[in-house]
Amino acid sequence: MSLTFTRGSVLALALGLAISGTAHSQTAPYAAQQAAAAQLRDKALKGSIAYELVESLTTEVGARPAGSAAAHRASDWAVARFKALGYDKVTVETFPVPNWQRGAETAEVTAPYPQKLFITALGGSVATPPLGLSAQVVLFKRFDDLLAQPEGSLKGKIVVVTERIIRTQDGAGYGAGYRIRGQGAVEAARRGAVGYMLRSLGTDSHRVPHTGSMTYDPAVSKIPAAALSNPDADLLERMTDRRAPVTVKMIVTPTTGPDLEARTVVGEITGREKPEEIVVIGGHLDSWDLATGAIDDGAGVAITMAAGKQILDRAERPRRTVRVALWGAEEIGKAGEAFAAVHGAQVDRHIIGSESDFGGGKVLKLALPAGTDRVFASALYSVVSVAGVIPERTPAVNGGADLEEMNALGMPVASLRQDGTDYFDWHHTPDDTLDKIKPADLDQAVAVWSAFTLMVADSAVEFRAPKAAAK
Repeated sequence: MSLTFTRGSVLALALGLAISGTAHSQTAPYAAQQAAAAQLRDKALKGSIAYELVESLTTEVGARPAGSAAAHRASDWAVARFKALGYDKVTVETFPVPNWQRGAETAEVTAPYPQKLFITALGGSVATPPLGLSAQVVLFKRFDDLLAQPEGSLKGKIVVVTERIIRTQDGAGYGAGYRIRGQGAVEAARRGAVGYMLRSLGTDSHRVPHTGSMTYDPAVSKIPAAALSNPDADLLERMTDRRAPVTVKMIVTPTTGPDLEARTVVGEITGREKPEEIVVIGGHLDSWDLATGAIDDGAGVAITMAAGKQILDRAERPRRTVRVALWGAEEIGKAGEAFAAVHGAQVDRHIIGSESDFGGGKVLKLALPAGTDRVFASALYSVVSVAGVIPERTPAVNGGADLEEMNALGMPVASLRQDGTDYFDWHHTPDDTLDKIKPADLDQAVAVWSAFTLMVADSAVEFRAPKAAAK
């Protein structure tokens, strides 16, 4: 693997190193917090409880679709674990979520080269007719090529988009490709299609498709939508390149029912001086149904619970309250809205927040809010840099999907970006299992999250940018 550095990234890194070096002697106001954070960092680097937690969750519960019986077992597991770890307060927040259940999912090329394809229905998809949907394929190698087609031009066809996402360390390729899954069925239906399939949003070469959520537009007909395994997307490309019409039969039979109850579990470490001021960290407890949800997001659950445990093991509580939230419906986009409905009225008391939802890899970068005091930032960076973390000089704009609504209301967010080079090899597939997690990498993440959380919670730093004075 080779790394490419842009001129801007080199300048940012140089600036970060310069600031860290020149400000080293100026961080005295935070010397006590630095020392305490360094102790937690070093303790975690020698070993943490994170792997034991994710092993327990994936073995004893397994897949945890939002609102399911398994998700309820997971919330019971979380409550019991929080209490056993000594958290001061444990609460469960409930909210309704759609009841979508995966059914059968098969596909095959029926002409001119009959053979099986591997697909999985996208979360929220409608069903095909019981005996399946058969139609000629129209294949686009770029999503923008689909968007260039006039409305009604694809009447009666199954649209297939085979655009690849790019493997990146920070997941930018997935972000760029998300619209292909989220909006593709609507755009295909708008042009008259009767079915939609996409190349999985994954970076692997396995014959295992990646699921994920999608949305419909009430003004556009709903058509069944599925993801192809990447080798099968390649196969359809080769077939259509031969210029003969390709016909595919797809069967997906998901069902819907009355809303289910999802649960977000929150463990609290009460602040000793400013308990009303809150630092929020966490991961999401729910997962897709295809695997045991180890990297997405059992790892984030374990990392943040373990970071909280390290803080609990100290002789004194931090100044501010730390809340570890295990959100109950991230995969279908409902948990953040529900969390903001409960806590949004007190958003001014929420000092900063961040979610761990990018697997079990090492933390590589830390981005802080634009309003962060530079001296404090240098003090924090000097602690986490020992664990291999690079300061990100671009202010954090995304603290995680489940904190987007709180961020929109005014809560500052931080980003602890992990190494996701191989994350999308397994993301949303049956391969999301415990063997993909390296305990030492998980411990490094706990070390960084522990240091970050303690320093922001044990300080009086305000992360909101100062408001401009009225003229």
